[in-house]
Amino acid sequence: MTTPPTLSLRGRWRTVASRSYGTRVYRVEGRSTLYVKTTPPRRADDFRFNPSNEAARLAWLQERGFPVPEVIEVGASDEQSWMVMTEVPGIPADTAPDRARAVATVAEFTRSLHALRDCPFDGSLTVTTDWARRAVASGVVDLDDLDPEHDGWSGQRLLEKLSGLPVPPEDLVVCHGDLGLDNVLIDPSTYELTGVIDVGRLGMADPWRDLAVLVRDAGRSVLEVYGVGFDAERERYYRLLDEFF
Repeated sequence: MTTPPTLSLRGRWRTVASRSYGTRVYRVEGRSTLYVKTTPPRRADDFRFNPSNEAARLAWLQERGFPVPEVIEVGASDEQSWMVMTEVPGIPADTAPDRARAVATVAEFTRSLHALRDCPFDGSLTVTTDWARRAVASGVVDLDDLDPEHDGWSGQRLLEKLSGLPVPPEDLVVCHGDLGLDNVLIDPSTYELTGVIDVGRLGMADPWRDLAVLVRDAGRSVLEVYGVGFDAERERYYRLLDEFF
């Protein structure tokens, strides 16, 4: 059995995030600051946090010059799997004092990511809608973290709504897959991009896979910097699809 990181990392441990499906994120302050993400064992096709999947995506982004955490260790025991990674500098874009500048930085990063048109990871509707169905069937949709308009909805009701929407055509580019403002880090002085985190859903998808989430977090002004007009059909579809992740 592989040794869990809790037995091998020395320092002060602090929980910084947790999800209802068992994922935990810890900040460990010792000689250097590290982050540890743990989760119950996952199947490779599970879109919730999977250490091996996310580590591969971080390596892919790093090879292309994007600022991401360096993976120190990926491991597993019978009870949990984990990833240990370095800290990246900066603050989450959603906490920056000058919101307009922060949103512009995020939009510029998104445009540069979407300029890439090939990667080995699939985030297209074929796999993401299949995940939506499986997530509902297995009862793992996080119903406590839905948009206000879906408060109190069941997973089945969400799926019925998604199935009733026209499926938009896809223009596949490299997408982050969970591009909230909190997953992009910036320098609070210069507003330059310093880090990209939580990339476990990165893959080939339509740009609105990311843009719908950004519009939710930042408003339509983000589209002006990115350089695209508002697409109500795609925004509605991908905003709803995100509820299953």
